Amino acid sequence: LGPVIETELDWSNLEIQTFVDGEPRRNGNTRDMLHKIPEIIEYVSDVWTLLPGDVIMTGTPAGPGGFLDGQTIDIMIEGIGTLSNPAKNRV
Repeated sequence: LGPVIETELDWSNLEIQTFVDGEPRRNGNTRDMLHKIPEIIEYVSDVWTLLPGDVIMTGTPAGPGGFLDGQTIDIMIEGIGTLSNPAKNRV
């Protein structure tokens, strides 16, 4: 998770881009999600009690996947910014 949690964002139409070592890998938009954010929250809250601070994470837009150890993955979400993480293969 990044340093920012945006509470006033319109989640229904956000561009999402994924870069691996600076190269574009995936592009998508929240409007194209198979399950919309309210549906996901409803489903999860039916199974678990959500408490303040809980986070629900989803997958990424369709596209080629897989990362190699040491690669840098950048996720850019419109209106939020970029989150960068190194890939780490675990045995």
